[in-house]
Amino acid sequence: MRITEAAQRLGTSPRMLRYRETLGLLPPTRERQGHRRFGDAELRAVALALALEKRYDISPAELAFGLRVLADPEVRADVRELGERVGRLSAPPARALDFEKEKALRLLRGRP
Repeated sequence: MRITEAAQRLGTSPRMLRYRETLGLLPPTRERQGHRRFGDAELRAVALALALEKRYDISPAELAFGLRVLADPEVRADVRELGERVGRLSAPPARALDFEKEKALRLLRGRP
């Protein structure tokens, strides 16, 4: 189906679907004669995005950034660092990891 019909089925506008596409919130759509073609899989993906936005009260741009954080390790690390600095995330327990590392090295060397 074309974008107009897809938008009607989803309860949104073709313009909003194009906007979501620029944000990377639409799966690749089939093109035929220069027009986007939506199938059931594409409609389900957009419907899920709409449901997530409503459930968590977020914008399409916020959802797109969340996907970027999940997909890009560098962005994920930067966001994690920010979360630690502002107190929303706790830093990994380095001391406990060091203890386990030392214990493993002692076992490998055969010393108690």
